[in-house]
Amino acid sequence: VQLQAYGGGLVQAGGSLRLSCAASGRTRNTVNMGWFRQAPGKEREPVAAISSPDGSTHVAVSVKGRFTISTDGDKNTVYLQMNGLKPDDTAVYYCATWSGPTWWVNPNWVSFWGQGTQVTVSS
Repeated sequence: VQLQAYGGGLVQAGGSLRLSCAASGRTRNTVNMGWFRQAPGKEREPVAAISSPDGSTHVAVSVKGRFTISTDGDKNTVYLQMNGLKPDDTAVYYCATWSGPTWWVNPNWVSFWGQGTQVTVSS
């Protein structure tokens, strides 16, 4: 599976960005897709996830009410709509796929990573 992420950039606090991640290759067995982020000097953390079989979604407490995860009809593209961005959201955002539990996901469970896209929020 190959993952290609798009949509990062520089935005002012309070602004919005939409990240996209297109999956290609052997996607038939993909169970979960989602987004992680990693800020300088910090560990990579899960941001949002969606289950392919049932469409259930999960977001981190820190972004709840501001970020929304969704997929397109064929479930090969996952989106992260980010509203009300804050400087603390500044990080490199990675899309990923993994099996097993959809949430409380450990980065070590990830099967495939996208290349990462930088999101910078200025105050």
